[in-house]
Amino acid sequence: MNIAINCRHLLKEKLEGFGNYTYEITKRICENQKEHTFYLIFDRDFDDSFVFAKNCIPIKIGPPTRHPLLTLFWTGYPLHKVLKRYKIDLFWSPDGICDLNSKIPQITTIHDLNFEHYPEDSPKWVSWYYRRYYPQYARKANQIITVSEYSKNDIANCYNIEQEKISVIYNGVSNEFIPISNKEKVKHQKSYTKGKPYFIFVGSIHPRKNVERLLDAYELFHKNNPEYQLLVVGSNMWRKQSLNVPEAIEENVFFTGHVQMETLTKLMASAFALVYPPYFEGFGIPLVEAMKCGVPILSSDRTCLPEVAGNAALYFNPFDVVHMAKRMEEITTNSAKREELIENGLKKAQDYNWDKAASKTWEIIQEFL
Repeated sequence: MNIAINCRHLLKEKLEGFGNYTYEITKRICENQKEHTFYLIFDRDFDDSFVFAKNCIPIKIGPPTRHPLLTLFWTGYPLHKVLKRYKIDLFWSPDGICDLNSKIPQITTIHDLNFEHYPEDSPKWVSWYYRRYYPQYARKANQIITVSEYSKNDIANCYNIEQEKISVIYNGVSNEFIPISNKEKVKHQKSYTKGKPYFIFVGSIHPRKNVERLLDAYELFHKNNPEYQLLVVGSNMWRKQSLNVPEAIEENVFFTGHVQMETLTKLMASAFALVYPPYFEGFGIPLVEAMKCGVPILSSDRTCLPEVAGNAALYFNPFDVVHMAKRMEEITTNSAKREELIENGLKKAQDYNWDKAASKTWEIIQEFL
């Protein structure tokens, strides 16, 4: 059978979010299902490392979809022509889009609906596109995959879609995330936070990630705990964004921008604790990465995050900086609680596995071939 996969988020050295998800699932499916032909569809030049097996045929079709209007054009014309030309039997899109005019079976992964609840968090043209077309994509798809029970219920309620059409498949986590020795931790602390222990945040700098309030909470916490630093790992989602770092903590907050996986695993494993304050999430992969590294978690109590982290986190109201600061204080003073969270996290992390996620995704694809 001929199966097409939307691979436009596979960008060399820039794998984030959709890109990591696409990579982990697609690689396993292509390598394990050798009797099928996979057409990997890119919107720009691609790296050969993304052509995962001999049964993969990469196809580049422009234009690069850097703007929602270009995405609309891309799905409506070049993508549509490719699906017809190569007699594709099924199309899977890991980022929520569909070909609205194609008659072949289509499966799409919708990770969350933040744009429906907080449209102001995105530029107007982005918000307009998501809110106008994602309901259409959801209705067009033969089956929707999502990454948490929270997102499943949200999609069903927002778009009036029957629950049976939505399958929950949890994300996995790279096996490169493992605990490291105290000697290694000290080495990375010296490289990034002047040798001092640090709280870490990992994620794009996007309004819903709530980094501004994290900075305010850290400022409160830092007054009585000057030995702890804050490390922010991630790049701006939108070009014109800027963060207001309070002057009192400027020398204690460190921004790395986007880092490669090899570096991220070390930074996470060297952290004193992960602080994860989003007020809206579809899954929250950094939670599982911290669990795998034996790092305790302080997490927002909203949307899917308690579902994913379970008993491996202390929770706070993401809109209450005092509450967030108190949780940071608690994890530094209650060593027994910290060890309990670490132990719970190492156990909970076993629930999240990319092999399992890829296998379940393939089961759904098979249903429609």
